[in-house]
Amino acid sequence: MENLAVYHGPIGKEEGERRLGQDGRDGCYLVRNSDSVEGVYCLCVLCQGYVYTYRIHKDDAGSWAAETSPGVQKRYFRQIKNLIAAFQKPGQGIAMPLLYPVTAQRRAQTHTEEPSNSLSPTQSSPNPYFQQRKPHGAQGQKNRNKKEVRQAIA
Repeated sequence: MENLAVYHGPIGKEEGERRLGQDGRDGCYLVRNSDSVEGVYCLCVLCQGYVYTYRIHKDDAGSWAAETSPGVQKRYFRQIKNLIAAFQKPGQGIAMPLLYPVTAQRRAQTHTEEPSNSLSPTQSSPNPYFQQRKPHGAQGQKNRNKKEVRQAIA
């Protein structure tokens, strides 16, 4: 997992949402450790102002799978990069295709320009992206409402 460019490690839900909010584009995504289940990872994707989180895990046979919307058949992949490639296509049971990777390297470069442990506002006004979007009807686990995501990235 450490070799995966979009893997951010044990950053927590709020930090993952903040990083996706900084990118701000529908379809930006990252992978982080699950806060609640050890050995499980979270695939997080931004869609219309909401962060959708899908658990991904490796089974006993060594194959990767993701928890998707109900009614979508679970698929197994030998490598995590193949799972991500599959979810870059529409109709895979997630809120929207994975379009823009938020890499840990890019985040590290951006992070050096800002205080690393501060959630204080860095912009004079909230990101207009979150002000113009309406809730999305796709199934999946929405982590926060728009106001909370806006506060997390500010």
